Amino acid sequence: MKHLLIYAHPNPDSLNSYLKNVLVDYLQLNNQEIKVRDLYSIPFNPILSLENIKGQRMGKVSEEIKIEQEFIEWAECITFIYPIWWTGLPAMVKGYIERVFSYGFAYTYDQGIQKGLLTDKYVTIINSYGKSYEEYEKIGMNKALMLTSDKGIYSYCGLQIKEHLFFDKADRASKESVEVWAKEIKKSFEKNFNLKPQ
Repeated sequence: MKHLLIYAHPNPDSLNSYLKNVLVDYLQLNNQEIKVRDLYSIPFNPILSLENIKGQRMGKVSEEIKIEQEFIEWAECITFIYPIWWTGLPAMVKGYIERVFSYGFAYTYDQGIQKGLLTDKYVTIINSYGKSYEEYEKIGMNKALMLTSDKGIYSYCGLQIKEHLFFDKADRASKESVEVWAKEIKKSFEKNFNLKPQ
């Protein structure tokens, strides 16, 4: 299977980087095809300009965006790995969505009805955040995150969501917790994509 990992964290020693590497190693052991887009290393320009907006309306995007769209077209499964900052997507990821998931590529309107165009692809989302899971659950933030990203972005574009994993208290995670999360990621891909257990 063709796996595209879209990863966003500026620190190569971060928890998110570690989890990304765990997943890459696991997919390699299962002989999967893998491509990784490290948005900070590319580097990707997340700013949606007026020129970009005008181009999207005419069905035109820059070469930089065409490259990213070709990666998405290639993939059968897309995995997003990023932290939750200020109860939402980091600016880098939001900008990636705004520029790459453009009209005519990721979605369209047919007689005024919105249609997602990425219907032949699966998506998995892996997020970390600093609050406790219980605290976010109590105030409805977990539900809000799934509504705004899962429904508002991924499902909107037709992607079939396999799983959305949240890892809490990430800024003070113990070694034991991190290993549990690594196993949880592997189990998710084992279950959802019929991969071998490791």
